Amino acid sequence: MIFAEKTVLILLAAGRSKRFGDLDKLEQKFLGQPLALHVVTAFEDIPFQDRFVVKNGTDLDFAGRGYRVIHNDDPSIGMSRSVKLGVECAKQDGAQAVLIALADMPRVTATHVYRLLDAADSADAVVASSNGVYPCPPALFAAGQFDFLLNLDGDAGARDLVRSGKHVVTSPAELIDIDTPEDLERLRALV
Repeated sequence: MIFAEKTVLILLAAGRSKRFGDLDKLEQKFLGQPLALHVVTAFEDIPFQDRFVVKNGTDLDFAGRGYRVIHNDDPSIGMSRSVKLGVECAKQDGAQAVLIALADMPRVTATHVYRLLDAADSADAVVASSNGVYPCPPALFAAGQFDFLLNLDGDAGARDLVRSGKHVVTSPAELIDIDTPEDLERLRALV
């Protein structure tokens, strides 16, 4: 088990959102608040060592919600750039682990995050979420994996590492990832 108090949350909010068109998908309303603030709200009572958001372009006020803002000025490089920026800061903070979550996954719960933390059993642990078929974020990486994460390239770099780690299964509905306007409409139809 790795304690939340020794874990840095890295919330990724710098994607290019090409499939969403000209709108900032993170600012789109879902149940009365911007999409990205659902995960912020869900995690607000978890006593993380620190909270970083890696963003580019969105005007949402993450700093006002207790996040240290890291700007990714070139998200075209891929998600790995955002991961590296967050992990560098977490490493400087002396974190024992990072929890990497996506701002466009509005249904993830604090309970699930605690299950990820509970499943981490070593300083090299990799624990990912799963819908029972494939692994996905949020994912926890213990400090023994930081150097690997700092050497990622593109969007697919950590996939093999995540596949070989532990997987904590939860409801597929909790792991809904919003990539298109149609995804958001399907989510709205669920509630």
